[in-house]
Amino acid sequence: MPEFLKLKKSDCRNCYKCIRHCPVKSIRFSGNRAHVVYDECILCGQCYVICPQNAKETVDETEIVDVMLADKSAPVYVSLAPSFIAYFEGASIRTMTDALLKLGFAAVEETAVGATLVKREYEKAVKEKRSDVMITSCCHSVNLLIGKYYPDLMKYLLPVVSPMQAHCLDIKKRVPGAKTVFIGPCLSKKDEAYNGTVDAVLTFRELATMLKRAGVTVENGEDNEEKTRARLFPVVGGVIRTMDIPEDSGYTYLTVDGVENCKAALSDIAAGNVHNCFIEMNACAGGCIGGPVMEKYRNSPVRHYKAILEYAGKEDFGVPAYASEFLHKDRGYIGVTKVMPTEDEIRAILKSTGKVKPSDELNCGTCGYETCREKAIAVFQGKADINMCLPFLMQKAERFTGNILSNTPNGIIVVNEDLEVQQINKSALKMFNIQSAADVMGDQIVRLMDPLPFLDVLDEHKQVRGRREYYAEYNKYFDLTIIHDKASRILIAILRDITDEEEERIKKENISRATVDIADKVVDKQMRIVQEIASLLGETAAETKIALTKLKESIAHEDE
Repeated sequence: MPEFLKLKKSDCRNCYKCIRHCPVKSIRFSGNRAHVVYDECILCGQCYVICPQNAKETVDETEIVDVMLADKSAPVYVSLAPSFIAYFEGASIRTMTDALLKLGFAAVEETAVGATLVKREYEKAVKEKRSDVMITSCCHSVNLLIGKYYPDLMKYLLPVVSPMQAHCLDIKKRVPGAKTVFIGPCLSKKDEAYNGTVDAVLTFRELATMLKRAGVTVENGEDNEEKTRARLFPVVGGVIRTMDIPEDSGYTYLTVDGVENCKAALSDIAAGNVHNCFIEMNACAGGCIGGPVMEKYRNSPVRHYKAILEYAGKEDFGVPAYASEFLHKDRGYIGVTKVMPTEDEIRAILKSTGKVKPSDELNCGTCGYETCREKAIAVFQGKADINMCLPFLMQKAERFTGNILSNTPNGIIVVNEDLEVQQINKSALKMFNIQSAADVMGDQIVRLMDPLPFLDVLDEHKQVRGRREYYAEYNKYFDLTIIHDKASRILIAILRDITDEEEERIKKENISRATVDIADKVVDKQMRIVQEIASLLGETAAETKIALTKLKESIAHEDE
């Protein structure tokens, strides 16, 4: 299957919402990103509709249409789905035609023309009682659902082309060489057109983009045409309401909408619980007016339904009759083959996420799968990651965090912005001589320690790092770090008991101070000794000088 749904990788946030809403789980996760498994996809568009990050996008065919319009060698006809009245509110087929002609299209016709051809074939099938159970073939997503997941029920799917294909076949029959473009609310029609019957498919959203780019406005208008009963096809029960059904047909006529309801009905048929039924099936809740584009951009089902009812007439279009072979469609087997794990393999996968017994299987559905076993099977098939289990990740994170908090020698206290204790580890309890965490949980931090550093962090928006504090009531010194996690609105205090370190430092300081004092005393004593020696030396020198002087004088007198 071509990739009509694409993922914008940069926008996928690993939220698993798409897999939770995918009715056939045709999404796999790799590298924390979602990827569509196209061989299993039925193109219902639910992942596109519900993606909160708009990470899913449809293949845009506006450029293809622009090229077709630029090529003047062949006229380009529009097959316009009747649900346009719900998307372009207030418009009519006349005003839509005026707008589309301004874009360069040669002509605009309603897909309801093809719907009339299709419903005639359905009437023939009922009249001829071709099958015990008959399922309409208008919805391509339902056709894919049956072909891929209920291939044994293909015999009940009416071998008739869809209204889109029937109309485009009719156009090409009447206008040889013409190109056809279907415009509607459906994503799966892009795939249905891939066989060449339809040259391009635009969603209403894509058409709105083209109109805006060309500066063309769709005006309001009215249409009172009565031969438009097939315009009812987009609403639930619309197909059956357009059919002329004989009272003695022997069939019960049912409408089923929404993929989950369709799956339930198909399972009932497969189980042999349904007989003599003509079933109109639509993958979208509410019918085509609940299509992906309608739901994402114009979600007002009541108003949409009312618009269709008011716009539809009471008679059939005047369309030519074709042989059944012209509208016949063979449908080959397209079943999905899946390799299933053994029970031992399932148990091994479950065990790897901490589910060793049945009571461990919470079946919470946060991973997108209904049960833990379904998720384990998806892991085996390469569609799910082992870490997609939120309870497992939470337990893993809690164990990891718990091991750190329990084994770190540092005290850790978590408070909220009201400075109320939210968490405290064993080391902190020991530091503050507290028996149990329950004794202080919810209390103000002032009960344990000075709140001023916490207030400084809140008021000045600065973290405290490596501040040394002495707590006299505990006779302890702490190295304090406070971190403010604004996103979680909590403050985390990390305390390192540095009492021994600080006491050792003080002891060393005291020893150093005593050593300095001793040194000072020694120096002083030495100075006094030096001074005393100097004094004695001075007296001796004076006496020697006197003696020598006298000796000199006596020698001098002798010489005279």
